Amino acid sequence: MNKVQNLQGFRDFLPTEKRQRDFVVKKVTEVFERFGFEPLETPTLEYASLLLGKYGKEADKLVYQFEDQGGRKVALRYDQTVPTARVLAQYQNIIPKFFRRYQIQNVFRADKPQKGRFREFTQCDIDIFGTNSPLSDAEIVATTYFVFKNVGYPQVLLKINDRKILFDNLEKFATNNVDVFSIIQSIDKLDKLEEKQVYAELVAKGLTSTSTKQLMETIKIAQITPNLREIINFSEQLGVPKKSLLFTPTLARGLDYYTGMIFEVLVPEYGNNSLGGGGRYDNLISQLGGINMPAVGIAFGFDRMVEAALKLNLIPKDIVDTQVLVTVFNKDLLDPSLELIQNLRKNNINSEIYINPEDRLDKQLKYADKKQIPYVVIIGPDEVKQNKVTLKNMQTRESKLLNISELIDELKTK
Repeated sequence: MNKVQNLQGFRDFLPTEKRQRDFVVKKVTEVFERFGFEPLETPTLEYASLLLGKYGKEADKLVYQFEDQGGRKVALRYDQTVPTARVLAQYQNIIPKFFRRYQIQNVFRADKPQKGRFREFTQCDIDIFGTNSPLSDAEIVATTYFVFKNVGYPQVLLKINDRKILFDNLEKFATNNVDVFSIIQSIDKLDKLEEKQVYAELVAKGLTSTSTKQLMETIKIAQITPNLREIINFSEQLGVPKKSLLFTPTLARGLDYYTGMIFEVLVPEYGNNSLGGGGRYDNLISQLGGINMPAVGIAFGFDRMVEAALKLNLIPKDIVDTQVLVTVFNKDLLDPSLELIQNLRKNNINSEIYINPEDRLDKQLKYADKKQIPYVVIIGPDEVKQNKVTLKNMQTRESKLLNISELIDELKTK
């Protein structure tokens, strides 16, 4: 018999893991909604032509693409920015001006699986469309900061730059063989590789040693632009601490479609791995749909956010959705247990009934322990005679004899 397993780079999330992820989603969504962003979903599959050519040659290699049964060339969603640009072009007469959207869905990369890198993973995106105002950039920056603080990370650093700084300082080093976008893609690796490795990569691409040395020195001393200074000032006025905004002239964000402000999120206690990145991309939607639609946004690396939250003990260890297990003392006493479970659910108390009346009570209690259900209700012959129930705290093992209204009040306070 063949071994049953999931594909490499694709994961299952069992209840404990799923609850941990849901905890982070809730914290993230709270801030998205607080800042006025609206939810959006797009299909998993798009026409391949929509996705290819939008991310750069290196990223295009990571797009899952194939031909469907109808002979159409299709591709799995690589990110959520390009599909959203398609939505804006397609529904331009319906979507309101200055549209703010958030999107939490899975994306796919035909990448080599390794620690912290998967072929299917979840992204959280926020974007503001229809304006190139620096205030919209600052709103994205501020929302990002408060999302990460709401999850509970002790330190949140936002490395920020302007693509204009990169183009103005690096374009003169481009050649017929090595264009400025290729240079930027290499510079983007400076936070992950040693400088000599990036230097070697640029030389291998075709730049001279002298030219490579000069461009490295030039970008390090680049000055902030007035536009970026205004964005940073607005961000501070929106509540982002000055110490959390780090002007980083070597920050590049390798994707080709960025046109202005770019930034990345770091949590120092988690290491040097970026937990999100984004910026301004004013031309992408016009390339797709022929309409002028400036935009700014960010994509969060949700899986890394969860991993960092677990590492820093930010997610409660006892997250359990089911609050109480209603036991079945025996087959003859099934009816009062069914009546009680219906009553609890009507009162919005998350409850489960033990579904095998043949099992002894001690087995039912072990079941509750295994599932980490905090409370158990027992309705035995004595309880039925008194028209009461026994509520057992599975952590302290303490029990209380209560009538139904007292039980409901007790559980609602937990």
